[in-house]
Amino acid sequence: MGSAEEARHRGSTPSRRALLASSAAFGAAAWTVNLHAEVSAERGALARSDQGMVTSPHELASQAGREILQAGGNAIEAAIAINATLCVTYPHFCGLGGDAFMIISDRKGNGFTLSGIGQAAAKPLDYAGSIPVRGPGSALTAAAAVDTWDQAFEFSRRSWGGRQPWNALFKRSIQYATDGFPLTPSQRFWSNFRAKEIGNWPDVVRVFTFDGRIPEVGETFRQPDLARTLTVLAENGGRAFYEGDLALRIARGLQQAGSPLTANDLARCRARNESALRVPYRGGELVSLRPPTQGIATLEIMGTLDRFDVAAIPEGSADYYHLLVEAVKTAFIDRNRYVADPDFVDVPVNRLLSKANLDAHARSIDLRRAAPWPFLFKPGDTVFIGAIDKDGNCVSMLQTVYFDWGSGVVAGDTGILWHNRGAAFSLDPQHINVLQPGKRPFHTLNPGMYFTDGRPRLLYGTQGADGQPQTLAAVLTRLIDYKLDPLTALTRPRFLLGKTFSDSRDSLKLELDAGQDVFAELAARGHEISPIPAQSPLAGHPGAIRIESDGSIVGAHDPRSDGLALGL
Repeated sequence: MGSAEEARHRGSTPSRRALLASSAAFGAAAWTVNLHAEVSAERGALARSDQGMVTSPHELASQAGREILQAGGNAIEAAIAINATLCVTYPHFCGLGGDAFMIISDRKGNGFTLSGIGQAAAKPLDYAGSIPVRGPGSALTAAAAVDTWDQAFEFSRRSWGGRQPWNALFKRSIQYATDGFPLTPSQRFWSNFRAKEIGNWPDVVRVFTFDGRIPEVGETFRQPDLARTLTVLAENGGRAFYEGDLALRIARGLQQAGSPLTANDLARCRARNESALRVPYRGGELVSLRPPTQGIATLEIMGTLDRFDVAAIPEGSADYYHLLVEAVKTAFIDRNRYVADPDFVDVPVNRLLSKANLDAHARSIDLRRAAPWPFLFKPGDTVFIGAIDKDGNCVSMLQTVYFDWGSGVVAGDTGILWHNRGAAFSLDPQHINVLQPGKRPFHTLNPGMYFTDGRPRLLYGTQGADGQPQTLAAVLTRLIDYKLDPLTALTRPRFLLGKTFSDSRDSLKLELDAGQDVFAELAARGHEISPIPAQSPLAGHPGAIRIESDGSIVGAHDPRSDGLALGL
């Protein structure tokens, strides 16, 4: 892009027709296959180390985290640096205007979770019919990601002897926002995928296109407004996002766009420090976050699978996929019935994870016949970050703007794209997730860890909203039951039960490389099957790091993404 175009591209909003013209040549399905074949060949690598490791869906972000570890930083400091960088280099999935979740543990298994969920505005809009999924009406919850970083950083200094200065964690994010970075295939794909809608999101056009033209892969992409915001945070600390001049500018920008959020809503936003939920699995323990996240759904799925001898089932067979899908169904029925903000409703966590409930789930599964599936699928996107330092301290983290491109609203001149997580609320007064002032919405994000003998052995998480527990079931069984290395486990074919962006049927989506025999057998058992391309972005973008019994570390990020794991 030439300098004249660089100077102009933020200054005008082109017509929807102009935007569509720039993207009409792209066929999403064909482009997906070609893109991810190239990425897989380039990115497919298993990282190894005995000194520390990071993983994320973007190479520059992983590099930023590794630099922090190389400078003597710990896993929390590295995770914050990675997340700040992803807010620049992966803006379609990740940003300052979103929520974040951390599971934090030292090498001995002492840990906690940070659940960073922004609460609903104190005075929501008077919605008619339904909450919009895009636009200012969907920007109705505060964003807790930066407070999550802030609380984790203070814990790091207090309990882990963290010595990296706060501003050092923003060095690369500010650099890439100011000087630019090569646009990723993922950002290009999701821009083209949303080409028919982006023309109706003037802020996205203004900030994320070049005068309405979607940038090509590899073009230098700059975000000067965001660079200034990151600089303010680096110089003034995380609470500057919620209190003071920057917070006032954020609130003013949101309100001018039509959001109900105010400066007072931002000031009240805090991440929650909570103990993790746990479920036994294969002699160890899987841990996740408490409601209103769906971490309990992942734990129910895995707790149900623990009742079966999964390792005796051929991996990748029809029997394998059928069992996992049926376990997902049992957990999702509970999730949809009970999981909401426990400040407002009673969520029977202990009962849902009890031996009796998991035994009942296992007994309900017919190994030869698919159970009916009437539930709606919820889309969404996010990023997984994993970090282990030389002392064995670990962070498993997810951060999100909910849908790709969030609400489509940028908060004034701050460069901050706001999430649309509030669209997960219902307006039905009888619904457990009914919108109420100050309530936290149901959240799909659920990073996890696996412990054996009380010590962390696996860090994992994935992009994919409703697909997250499904993707994790496949990844975890392959890592734990079949003992595959992280790269192999992440590369193997995966499934997705429910609607997708391009297929409105509540069918079982399965990647084509699962094989025609598997497709035929699953159909014979009553599954409505829809093939999706091999290595499809619809199958999630998980990452995983494993600590081996000898203390060495191996890790990978999904070849379906633009990321990778890096060891010291």
